[in-house]
Amino acid sequence: MRMIFVNLPVRDLPASKRFFAALGFSFNEQFTDDTAACMVVDANIFVMLLTHARFRDFINGEISDATTNTEVLTALSTDSRAEVDDMLARALAAGAKPWKPIMDMGFMYGCSFQDLDGHVWEIIHMDQSQAS
Repeated sequence: MRMIFVNLPVRDLPASKRFFAALGFSFNEQFTDDTAACMVVDANIFVMLLTHARFRDFINGEISDATTNTEVLTALSTDSRAEVDDMLARALAAGAKPWKPIMDMGFMYGCSFQDLDGHVWEIIHMDQSQAS
C-alpha cells in the first residue's frame, strides 16, 4: 500500500490545527505532539504540519517563505462544485487569503487560497463525463 505524506512548515501549530479542523480535516493523535500534527486527508494521504524547528530537522538550507514565494501547489479533489465553494468559504472564514479567481473550465471547477502560512491549496471538482 502506497501512502503520501506532505510536510509543511507552520509558524503557529495550534492555529494551523484550528484552521484545518475548520475545513473539516481530522488529526491522527498518534503522530501529533507539540511539534507536529498529522492531518488526515484520506485513508492514505496525510499532511504533516511541522513547527519550523521540527521542519528544519528534515531539510538542508532555509525554509521558504510561502507568503512571498510559491513553493508548491497542493490540489485536493472534491465530489461536487458545491463542495469547492463550501471549502473556499470555510477557508476564508478561518483566515485564509484568496489566491486566484475561481476557475471554471466546464468539466473542471476550482478555487484556490493561501493558508495561514501562505501555502497554496487548490480545491477542484472534475466531471470526467464532460472532459473532452
